Amino acid sequence: MSSNQFVRHTDNDQSGLPAGRASARPAPGRAEVLPYAPIDRDAAGAGHKRRNRLRGRAEIALFAGPALVVYLLFVMVPVGLAGYYGFFKWNGIGPLTDFVGLDNYVRALSDPVFIGAIGHNFFFVIASLLVQGPIAIGIALLLNRPMRGRSFFRVLVFVPYVLSEVIAGVAWLLLLQPNGPFDALLTSLGLGDAVQLWLGDPTIVLWTMLAVISWKYIGFAIILFLAGLQGVPEELAEAAQIDGASWWQIQRHITIPLLGPTIRIWAFLSIIGSLQLFDLVWIMTGGGPANATSTMATYMINFGFTRSQYGYGSAVAVILFIISFAIAIVYQRFVLRRDTEGALTRRVG
Repeated sequence: MSSNQFVRHTDNDQSGLPAGRASARPAPGRAEVLPYAPIDRDAAGAGHKRRNRLRGRAEIALFAGPALVVYLLFVMVPVGLAGYYGFFKWNGIGPLTDFVGLDNYVRALSDPVFIGAIGHNFFFVIASLLVQGPIAIGIALLLNRPMRGRSFFRVLVFVPYVLSEVIAGVAWLLLLQPNGPFDALLTSLGLGDAVQLWLGDPTIVLWTMLAVISWKYIGFAIILFLAGLQGVPEELAEAAQIDGASWWQIQRHITIPLLGPTIRIWAFLSIIGSLQLFDLVWIMTGGGPANATSTMATYMINFGFTRSQYGYGSAVAVILFIISFAIAIVYQRFVLRRDTEGALTRRVG
């Protein structure tokens, strides 16, 4: 019997079949096979898929909608307004009437101080990767080994990151002032000749800021690497140890390569943070002396708010956004691509 037929017993036939079919009725007590309209399985499947697609889109709108609204209001709208204000010579008060086109952008990109600020940002990017990264990996590997007081040391290295930038900046400003506690410490250790104007000498102030920034943010890198080390299978190290590999060989050939995704994520965060560096520099030096520590963010605040050149400051903000966005896109495209494969959804529905 085919699937598009059903059976009805005809002992007491009340079906009301046409008269022309009465002669074809089976004998009483036998089953009668009646035809019926076949089910359109393609149409039913299409309707089911359509309902699933609509339900999936409704779930996305429910969960991502509020975040998308907040993102549009507090990120994209300010970026759009900054781009609009950047075309005007505007002091932040009154109507936008003095349209100058791209003059603010040309002025920023032709200003040696702003070009120097971009160079300082990239100095912090490269130095942070070369200084903070290896130190943080080394400390994380040490703190990942069984040792007494390991939890205490893990908390201790994270303390600077917990402190606010204002508190950390003021503390280091007091420590590094001329004839301050840091100079007194060096003198007491017999290193009086090493005393410098740590924040007043343009030739060394950038390195001083690098040391303070590394102290402030290296705890975050260490905690991130420690979390990544928890995902490295211990069986691999044990097998290598049985084969006679030393601790350093195990770390070099097994642990650090498996820590690669965590290192790449940390490098991405470090790059973006260095490009947007503002708090510590503004508190400790204000971009000085002689613009020796000026960054794109301090330059923007200096002109936009301190000098009330909001149109010009907006143009600088747009340039900062474009540089950060371009680097982020390139980094994710060429460095983080293999780490994000499978995490990104290409098609919904």
